[in-house]
Amino acid sequence: MCGIAGEIAFRGTRADSEAVSRMTAALAERGPDGHGQWSGGWVGLGHRRLKVIDLSEAGAQPMVDEDRGLSIVFNGCIYNHRELRQQLRDDYEFRSTSDTEVILAAYDRWGEDFVDHLVGMFAIALVDRAREQVVLARDRLGIKPLYLAQVGRRLRFASTLPALVAAGGADTSIDDVALHHYLSWHSIVPAPRTILSGVTKLPPATVRVVEACGRTRDRVYWQPDYIRRAEHARWAPEDWQQAVHEALRTAVARRLVADVPVGVLLSGGLDSSLLVALLAEAGRQHLSTFSIGFDAAGDRAGDEFSYSDLVAEAFGTDHHRLHITTTDLPVAVQDTVAAMTEPMTSHDVTAFHLLSAAVSAHVKVVQSGQGADEVFAGYAYHQAAAAVPRNTALDTFIAAFTDHDRTGLAGILAPDRLPPGDPSRALMAEHLAAPGAETALDAVLRLDTHLLMADDPVKRVDSMTMAFGLEARVPFLDQDLVELAAACPPELKTARSGKGVLKDLGRSILPAEVVDRPKGYFPVPALCHLEEPILGMVREALRAPEARRRGLFRTETVEDLLAQPNARHAPTGPNVLWQLGLLEMWLQRHGVG
Repeated sequence: MCGIAGEIAFRGTRADSEAVSRMTAALAERGPDGHGQWSGGWVGLGHRRLKVIDLSEAGAQPMVDEDRGLSIVFNGCIYNHRELRQQLRDDYEFRSTSDTEVILAAYDRWGEDFVDHLVGMFAIALVDRAREQVVLARDRLGIKPLYLAQVGRRLRFASTLPALVAAGGADTSIDDVALHHYLSWHSIVPAPRTILSGVTKLPPATVRVVEACGRTRDRVYWQPDYIRRAEHARWAPEDWQQAVHEALRTAVARRLVADVPVGVLLSGGLDSSLLVALLAEAGRQHLSTFSIGFDAAGDRAGDEFSYSDLVAEAFGTDHHRLHITTTDLPVAVQDTVAAMTEPMTSHDVTAFHLLSAAVSAHVKVVQSGQGADEVFAGYAYHQAAAAVPRNTALDTFIAAFTDHDRTGLAGILAPDRLPPGDPSRALMAEHLAAPGAETALDAVLRLDTHLLMADDPVKRVDSMTMAFGLEARVPFLDQDLVELAAACPPELKTARSGKGVLKDLGRSILPAEVVDRPKGYFPVPALCHLEEPILGMVREALRAPEARRRGLFRTETVEDLLAQPNARHAPTGPNVLWQLGLLEMWLQRHGVG
């Protein structure tokens, strides 16, 4: 786990080692245990290391195999690296016990198809000097990020967007289509776009080969079908529950692969509680668990300690509570904005930032329950999709998920910032209409899991944990579990108000109070109901000279919102003033746009 950076200079130029150094330095928080840099003339690589597997210097990066002409930087973890090592040892002489070296051996054996053999989360940049190409790859669910920027005849890549900006030269103007997405979908900007015109993201499950001449080619190497399979035709609900239990048990066990202790972020909800129960089932003792809570604000409670305490007591964990007072929040919000690799409006980003700061003092690796709602239909808009025909998936999803429609955006955005047509709706239509999804709910779950999720909960957790050199692993996004869930009958997932098959599993291994409780979220009440001093931070950002110069929003709309800061919420819930203010705070903090 770490941060990676690099530059590919196309024929006739050399990689700028100073630019690589600046990017690598900007990633220091992601990898506090070591750093390195390598130059191959037309390619430069940088790396910041968090020691999790092979703690010796033999596992350091960039890793170079001179005999085969291969060099690599890698962010993530390959959970099946030990099994692959056994499979490859006859053809490759290993010098370390790291998963990084296993990737080199896998590429040597299988070429560009090496990713098909990897089980894990990863962003990889591998230089093949003999073939004069660089292979960039991102894991199946987009858990590990990889940002790219074309600067003249150079292609730069890094684990965060601000690292690319730190190198200089990237186009940091605002992408108006991305801005449309940001305001339409609670700050989600799906790959390949980012909020900046000159920075893109490698999409999940993608291998991109970049040749020395500048030519590129992509391969999407994984996309499960959301259809019923013949082998499951005779399965009863009990068979599905047993299969999910086994797959989740495997997913949790895979994410214990480490040379350091592994803890759990325990919210007290169904998903994280299941992880604790399965780890206890596997015989893990004295497991470290961590929960966070805040002061209440208005009618909003600020913690769910009663549930997390119940689970911790039931399974005998070494439990840690963190309570944050409202007076601590202003500095925390500022630090959170600084840590965001892209602007994210969800109020629980600050919660994860604070929780990660506390957890990193105890462990380097945690498991987290993110992804279960998207994979197993845990949200209200999934219920809506389950009740309509396949050909109405688009309208149903748009009605339930969109923050602002075209008319609403016209009242928020400056006229010259409103792109023609409705690009957000068009993107949704393209993905929802694609073949390989049997029902409207199947189409929506596929959209959620493979397009939106990587730039919502996944990005949120990766950004905040890695800001403190903490590795977060997400068992509900195990590739085999996701494939199983994709084939699961929709009615089993939406049963009992959502995640029915998981709730049935929970009833067999968890305290009943945890399973049958109302659905909870990571509450940060002071960011839902804006008051001073946080309101003052928003006001200052939206009235700053940079904001006026940028001119993203209608001035009269901004002033109306500031006059009544809690009067206007999007139909899906977000405070509209917070959506606008957070974007400006992020742009100003990172000096872009």
